[in-house]
Amino acid sequence: MAAQWVDTQLKAPQGGFVLERLPKRPNELLRAWDAADEYLLGYLAEHALPALGMKVVIVNDSFGALAVALHACLPVAISDSYLSQQAIRDNLKINGLADSSVQLQDSLAVSSGHIDVLLIKAPKTLALLEYQLQYLRPRLNESSHILVAGMIKALPASVWRLLEQYLGPTSTSLAQKKARLITVKWQGGIKVPDNRYPVHYQLENSPYQISNHANVFSRDSLDIGTRFFLQHLPALSEPSDIIDLGCGNGVVGLMVASRNPKANICFIDESFMAVASAEDNFRRAFGNARDAHFLVADGLTVTPEHSADMIFCNPPFHQQQAIGGQIATAMFNGATRVLRKKGQLWVIGNRHLNYHLPLKKLFGNVAIVASNDKFVIYRSTQYK
Repeated sequence: MAAQWVDTQLKAPQGGFVLERLPKRPNELLRAWDAADEYLLGYLAEHALPALGMKVVIVNDSFGALAVALHACLPVAISDSYLSQQAIRDNLKINGLADSSVQLQDSLAVSSGHIDVLLIKAPKTLALLEYQLQYLRPRLNESSHILVAGMIKALPASVWRLLEQYLGPTSTSLAQKKARLITVKWQGGIKVPDNRYPVHYQLENSPYQISNHANVFSRDSLDIGTRFFLQHLPALSEPSDIIDLGCGNGVVGLMVASRNPKANICFIDESFMAVASAEDNFRRAFGNARDAHFLVADGLTVTPEHSADMIFCNPPFHQQQAIGGQIATAMFNGATRVLRKKGQLWVIGNRHLNYHLPLKKLFGNVAIVASNDKFVIYRSTQYK
């Protein structure tokens, strides 16, 4: 059967652009944009937006479809994802456009100034949308054009409720290719609830209070997979360089540090909010008595080779709305480069994800540390 190649050419009223996803993988089957991006770009062109000199802010642009297509407006692109930001940089370069044509900000950056055109792609996490609407509202007024786009499956009724609660009345377009646009009319006098993020909970069987920003997985309590992982973390007798890969709020690395007082811990995640939460939690637990490193990055891509003795990983199996194992596989590949000889990669995953298959292929070995009805903890050793 002939190989099937995904379309990388976005054709929009603003022009034609080559767009690629991150992380890159052979024989990519998914486009770097969706029908909601196309719908939104078409709407903007039809309504002659943005006009010259308008301040444009784009929120949650997955791989740069909106930012690249609207580069002439010098937009600000806000995202909690390092991968999304890097994809925008890469796609600007692919199309011969200057980095300076898009200003990148993470979701925790505090900016000021009026927004004339606000374009939001509905995120997977409603808490993230709530947080974003809260800090964007003061930069809007009656003259602002506010558009929210998403595939129908990403636009539950709770999205409308949040928009009306924080910004004002909404109206909805007809569906096109399973995508919708929501137009929001900013309304003054709305009493906006106090910002409730980050949220906190007490980590069970520990003295630690856990802080979680809005886009962190399992914000309100310890998830069952991590709980199982924590029950089986090792205690080491020798000083070690340890990485909590895909750290989320850093609970795994925090407990590894607690059980291994001689260890040097590095927390890595592609979410700015996750790494900020991990640092908050580690500093609250240890103050300045323990050293640690906190890195927002695409997995292990910038970590020096042969620099770690152990890596603990609870990999995500979705990217925005897409489900797949490409991020986990990239993490495992990175571990083969970063681990020292006889270093170990510990991975937890749902049984159905079958992580033992890529681990055995990459490392030549895989052992089961523990398992229950839902989760398996694997350990692979670097012998190369």
